[in-house]
Amino acid sequence: MNVAILGVGTVGEQVVKILETNQKLISARAGKEIRPVIGVVRNTLKKRDIKMPITDDMETVLKRDDIDVYVELMGGIDRPYRIVSEILKRKKPVVTANKALLAYHRYELESLAGKTPFGYEASVAGGIPVIKSLREGLSANNIRSITGIMNGTCNYILTSMMKGGSGFDDALKKAQELGYAEADPAFDIGGFDAAHKLLILASIAYGVNAKPEEIIVEGIERINKADIFFANDFDYTIKLLGIAKKVNEEVELRVHPTLVLKDKMLSNVDGVMNAISVVGDAVGETMFYGAGAGGSATASAVISDLVDIARDINSPMLGYKSPLETTPIKLINPNDICTKYYIRLNVQDKLGVLAKITNLMSENNLSIDSFLQKPRISADTQSPATLFFTTHMAYEKDVSRVLGLLKEQEFIKSEPFMIRIEE
Repeated sequence: MNVAILGVGTVGEQVVKILETNQKLISARAGKEIRPVIGVVRNTLKKRDIKMPITDDMETVLKRDDIDVYVELMGGIDRPYRIVSEILKRKKPVVTANKALLAYHRYELESLAGKTPFGYEASVAGGIPVIKSLREGLSANNIRSITGIMNGTCNYILTSMMKGGSGFDDALKKAQELGYAEADPAFDIGGFDAAHKLLILASIAYGVNAKPEEIIVEGIERINKADIFFANDFDYTIKLLGIAKKVNEEVELRVHPTLVLKDKMLSNVDGVMNAISVVGDAVGETMFYGAGAGGSATASAVISDLVDIARDINSPMLGYKSPLETTPIKLINPNDICTKYYIRLNVQDKLGVLAKITNLMSENNLSIDSFLQKPRISADTQSPATLFFTTHMAYEKDVSRVLGLLKEQEFIKSEPFMIRIEE
């Protein structure tokens, strides 16, 4: 089986190396040899530690009749969409690791693919086989929820803050030095990478067609040492989670920093590791844990799709051979999401401020579950006081309204900050 690799970067090189190094094992499992015969790159002069020939002539490679499968590892959205669409129109199988492409065009690609194999295990959580598990191993289950740590960069930074005492800036700098974070880390720390992955999983679990702009996506940039102080004091840890839940006949999708009790399994997933909890109505909770990024882990997932294609295994792209519902399942309006909340306030330290805050909350449907004032380090009585609140179950719209009202108060000395709580 001849394979063309479109984009020979870190992952592409590892795909070639693993296919060469483990050739005998992979051939035995696939039932045929999987041969990387050509790679397409932007810069042919860049040194690569592979024997496979390379070219910058994309159009010629796309027209070759001897290519059995195309592996798309270019990244981006528009150009890969055009190229992958062209391949699928020719009824050639495709394997991709491109989560951004799938976040925006998975349903169009599903329509184009039809019965043509389309593998994308590597697009979510690196080498963790969560997509195949949702499409196949858990196919008897109504999926009640998916909750996961889906971005290793954020998990490394938050672990450094929670357990190493680092500030956000120092933790990010260290992540960049170690190669866990890009020079421009905005896509990761802003939650967008995790959002793309969550949308892919939600499509398989619920058949919901949503774009990143339609769901809650928040990053970890505003978390500081005060939040770490509160989390440790109340036996929480902070994780960036992707959350999908079916509530009645709708689905809520959200990505954001989350306070999670320390006795939960996800709380103990540290460093750059990923973990995804899936709850089904028949199987209960299953947990998928492993390396969520890196060339070798992602290449492992790419090759698993190639092996399936070699075996003539072709699961439906998004998991359904016929429509899941007569009426497509809807996305819950983000304002109607209901959970618990943590709120941090920096306020003028004077008589009556706490009463004003609690009155404002109660007038807007927020019930306080716990309250803490951070002890002063400075002897300066004019410096702001830091107050922490957690709420009972509340609606997103009520919390947003309260935060807006608090921001307008003269005794509030910096923008209020909120983190959602999952228990």
